[in-house]
Amino acid sequence: MNSINRNFFAYLDEMNIVTILLPYSYHHGLSSLFFMAADAAKTSLEILDKTEIEDYNKYICQFEGEFSFGKPYWIFDEHGGKTELQIGAVIRTEQFDQQFYYEGDDLGVTFPTGQTCFKLWAPTATGVKLKLRSPANGYSEIIKMKREHNGVWSISLNRDLEYYQYSFLVLVNQEWRDAVDPYAKAVTPNGEQGVIVKLERTDRPRPNLPPFENPVDAIIYETHIRDFTIHQGSGVKHKGLYLGAGELNTKGKDGEPTGLTYVKDLGVTHLEFLPFNDFAGVDELNPSKQYNWGYNPLHFNAPEGSYATDPSNPYSRINELKKLIDQIHSMGLRVIMDVVFNHVYIREQSSFEKIVPGYYFRHNEIGLPSNGTGVGNDVASERRMVRKFILDSVVFWLEEYHIDGFRFDLMGILDVTTMNEVKKTCDSLADGVLIIGEGWNLNTPLPAAQKATIANQAKIPQIGQFNDKFRDTIKGSTFNLFDKGYALGNEHLVDAAMEVLTGSIGFTKKGTRLFNQPSQSVNYVECHDNHTLWDKLEGCYSDMGQSIREKYHRLATGIVLLSQGIPFLHSGQEFFRTKHGDGNSYRSLDTVNQLDWERKMTFKANVEYIQGLIQIRQKFSCFRMRTSEEIRSHTQELILPSPMIGCLYQFSGQEVILVINPSSQTQPMTLPEGEWGILANHQFAGLTAKEFKKAPEYILEPVSLNVLLKK
Repeated sequence: MNSINRNFFAYLDEMNIVTILLPYSYHHGLSSLFFMAADAAKTSLEILDKTEIEDYNKYICQFEGEFSFGKPYWIFDEHGGKTELQIGAVIRTEQFDQQFYYEGDDLGVTFPTGQTCFKLWAPTATGVKLKLRSPANGYSEIIKMKREHNGVWSISLNRDLEYYQYSFLVLVNQEWRDAVDPYAKAVTPNGEQGVIVKLERTDRPRPNLPPFENPVDAIIYETHIRDFTIHQGSGVKHKGLYLGAGELNTKGKDGEPTGLTYVKDLGVTHLEFLPFNDFAGVDELNPSKQYNWGYNPLHFNAPEGSYATDPSNPYSRINELKKLIDQIHSMGLRVIMDVVFNHVYIREQSSFEKIVPGYYFRHNEIGLPSNGTGVGNDVASERRMVRKFILDSVVFWLEEYHIDGFRFDLMGILDVTTMNEVKKTCDSLADGVLIIGEGWNLNTPLPAAQKATIANQAKIPQIGQFNDKFRDTIKGSTFNLFDKGYALGNEHLVDAAMEVLTGSIGFTKKGTRLFNQPSQSVNYVECHDNHTLWDKLEGCYSDMGQSIREKYHRLATGIVLLSQGIPFLHSGQEFFRTKHGDGNSYRSLDTVNQLDWERKMTFKANVEYIQGLIQIRQKFSCFRMRTSEEIRSHTQELILPSPMIGCLYQFSGQEVILVINPSSQTQPMTLPEGEWGILANHQFAGLTAKEFKKAPEYILEPVSLNVLLKK
């Protein structure tokens, strides 16, 4: 860092406005004139306002003419004092955003006509250098880059630089900073340097997948690459790695399928992985010593190294991740990538902040970084080059890795325009790309009308949102372990349960519409966050036997699978996954987080039951109606004594009844006319009716979900 003897401070806060802070210790904080100099040219500053602020006098000054970004400027006062003009809040102005928007698709490293070309967007920098390190001898060289239009700096070299490490030295506000390329596609262990790779060497053909017509046809299964196979009973060779998650025909101790083959047999359509872009929290050279979910993003376009067989080889993680995705596709399944564009791990150390300080993050009314995410920074997605980065990254994963969908972590931090652009861009490149996100309303300085929240669902109609109303109605509050939902026997939530069962579209008279269409509702009772459903049940029903907890669990999961909308399962939910009471296991041990494949053996009957419900959902389109109009016109609410709820669906030439009894008592119900085959009850679920019942009476077992098909 350059050492500057500053008498006072000066900041460019708007295109023609300079803010000057004179400390009282310097001429009592008083000056009657200021001027600005760059090269030999001097410009007078007109003082518009003077106020006292703590130990300073604050002067707001204006100048005529155009400010030339990329040059160093100095401010002088009447006493002969001097300070450099630092880039201040100007970077958060609309004029700055418009002037420096760069449309090109060649930021980072590209290879036009045999050259290696480097481009970096750094509009406020007064100098940028490329730092290269040879893979052969570790020799470093530093090469000056040239400033071009829209704040882009570039250099083209007539050399093959494959495997070279690189970074950018950026001079902003008289300080040199060393930053990894934000567009880096490969990195060294722990993301310390970018690495130049030729991705065409890793190309794999895009597979043909079975058609996917509508989001409600999806059944999402969420897992974590390490959790998925690290258990000693997983039957997987490459435990905890990309290659392990992609191994086929693996078997557990019972000789039955585990891993990817098991997931295929279960019947889900989409496998959603917690973040696998490069993240902090696990030493990639000693991955077994630490654990992390992956919500500490370092580099958005490079795969995480702790899941690779050789983190030191930049191609290892790329090829192995691509092979994993290929294997999933070979099973006819799709891949959803969990993306974390709402924050970075540590703002001050991020490439974004080093290269264009203050631009990529939101600041509050007093100029401090905002913290709606709770981790110290909020990404300013509404700024044009931030939005561009997000879109460029999504396109990169879609095209280079053949990703089929994206789950946006803390989507409510992001803005509506960005999310609509994401969906529009994905749709222009591939069919059936599924976009879902967490639309929580978080305290970030973005106008409420612009946030990508559930409240603004009508503004982002093509994007699915995690339905916390569904979660808390069916399971009970996520934040109060002992609060019971409808499926856990809470009889006060009957109306709310009917509402979420029918897609949260305002079907019931008492229901307030959460979404306009069922495809916007991601229905879940459990995910990687918070307590598992099993652990919550152990809290709520610690004084009862295990069999009743199993029934409540089965009922809640069954409601997820047979409600209108998009069903979402947490891996292992079907065999009562436990984290041994840990409600926030983001960096807990493998013994807490691992998918325990022996539970799959222990609770085989429940796995088969869930498998049967999945088959029912996929066979009968009445459980995945595509519009709210279809739901309203083809669903008849059955009149049943509380707390039972039921629906008669007359859809696609079939009549199907879904009826739920969450109480601890058997309950009689009157069947409509005709003969009804039982596809699901408290014991079994599948496509073949185990028995038939004729009107009028049918007995509902305690804590049961029932599906009946008219013969």
